[in-house]
Amino acid sequence: MPTQPLPPNPPPHRLPPDSDRAGDRRGGDPDLIGDDDGSPPDASRAAGLAPGDEAILTVTATDAGVRLDVFLVRAFPDRSRSSLARSIEQGAVRVDGVVARASVKLKVGSVVCLTVPEPPRAGPEAEEIPLDFLHVDDTMAAVNKPPGMVVHPAKGNWKGTLAAALKWHLEARGSGGGLSTMGGPTRPGIVHRLDRDTSGVIVVARTEEAHQTLAKQFERRTTAKTYLAITQGQPQLDRDEIELPIGIHPYQREKMAVRRDHATSRDAVTRFEVVERFRGAALVKVMPKTGRTHQIRVHLAAIGCPVLCDGLYSGRNRIEPAWLGLPADVVAGGGPLVERQCLHAAELAIDHPATGERLVLAAPLPADMQRVLDCLRQAR
Repeated sequence: MPTQPLPPNPPPHRLPPDSDRAGDRRGGDPDLIGDDDGSPPDASRAAGLAPGDEAILTVTATDAGVRLDVFLVRAFPDRSRSSLARSIEQGAVRVDGVVARASVKLKVGSVVCLTVPEPPRAGPEAEEIPLDFLHVDDTMAAVNKPPGMVVHPAKGNWKGTLAAALKWHLEARGSGGGLSTMGGPTRPGIVHRLDRDTSGVIVVARTEEAHQTLAKQFERRTTAKTYLAITQGQPQLDRDEIELPIGIHPYQREKMAVRRDHATSRDAVTRFEVVERFRGAALVKVMPKTGRTHQIRVHLAAIGCPVLCDGLYSGRNRIEPAWLGLPADVVAGGGPLVERQCLHAAELAIDHPATGERLVLAAPLPADMQRVLDCLRQAR
């Protein structure tokens, strides 16, 4: 059946007063692991747990006033600082039952719960995977990342990553130079990320100096990022700004959510313009001013028009031609129109780390999103 337009959106871009009513209910305090005699946590017992287990530590007088990230580094000497920092960022660390920030200063008697991270792994092996380079020189490179490619190795995705492909193209082939190591062994050259199913422009660093310079630009928000998204439903306004804080979802760890006054909440700002409207959908140009995890996906879902085919936030991970009222043979072989979120990093403006020249790196719309747009126009 043809899709119907969604019902009118709620008043846009306002945080519902009960958006965080449920709070964080991941608590629960199993038996404690640690010492209560004024000595540091028993690192050997905590570190001996298997990845995925929970280590529960009590804060003693020795560690009173210490930052959470420093406390964890002391407790887990066999884990890298960056690995533990990622655990905190991902909401895998709680203090007294509440997901906490790295900067939280601990009190005597507080209970710190950490889901033990995977141990450090060696860097990715170089893999001969085709890449569409938009720019390459001795200090940096830019790639048009295809959908479905994970940026760097992580649990469940050790092969076929962008990092492995970069090692083959920029190191193993003897093309001169290499990749920066500032991100650690599993993230050679990686300065920023795109979600696995988001396509488009991503830049990488080939030297340590370039990595620092590029990273500062993202941190200081002097880059200009433009995405194209096909949305399920239409924004009410032709252009607007969404300013809603984003934090870890209270129940689903793989998701983010609009949350207010929570330990994981961060300010987030997204500007958008509607490029083209369809029946029950729209093509939207999105300009995020901050760079929070899943920011565009969460913000568009919050105003009632999630990214089309976004399994996490729209409830659909596959769009068939029939959804638009079109015959199945509109796609060769009778397959789906698209099987990934329709989000593309179309353009990135950034200062070259060596010359300071402003580079505008652009990636054309991928074939699957173009096919969806063609079908939307046909259905209209």
